Amino acid sequence: MTLNVGDAIEYTWDALGIVWLIGLAFTKRTVRAEPDSTRLFQMAVLLLGFGLLGSNWFRQGWLAIRFVPANDAVGLAGMVLTMAGCLFAIWARLALGGNWSGRATVKEGHTLIVKGPYAIARHPIYTGLLLASIGTALAIGEWRCILGLFVIGMMFLVKMSQEERLMMETFPAAYPEYRQRVKALIPGVF
Repeated sequence: MTLNVGDAIEYTWDALGIVWLIGLAFTKRTVRAEPDSTRLFQMAVLLLGFGLLGSNWFRQGWLAIRFVPANDAVGLAGMVLTMAGCLFAIWARLALGGNWSGRATVKEGHTLIVKGPYAIARHPIYTGLLLASIGTALAIGEWRCILGLFVIGMMFLVKMSQEERLMMETFPAAYPEYRQRVKALIPGVF
């Protein structure tokens, strides 16, 4: 029995989802959070982005045109990037522990995590999810995936700015030094 690239990518995203669902049971109580309306808007936009990336709903017209030729090497490269990105996001999610939330929040007893993947990037979950999304887009190779990547990336930038503001308010002494030392998404670059 051979596993094809598409199945491997799907199982990788499924594994990430399972880790996220299990992790929900271990989060701390929220003390401060963005408004529910903001969260709903962000979720809707991210759902659109990930829908463009991985759903066949948008496989029509110019969105279904390939931007990269379909071949085994491109598919394999996409699969490896997807797996690496999901593993990095899972590592970051586990390192964050009870401080994690799907929206910009401050948790009860919130601690500033600066080790593990957080020593590499301030927002390593987004780094991992973007890398995995790039891999999936490469493997699928259709323009809808590029549009999905753009939507996901823009929403992550919005969420990052909200999280940065909360962390600056919550850790006024430690967070500026951490920001100086560790880039937001791409080590040494951005």
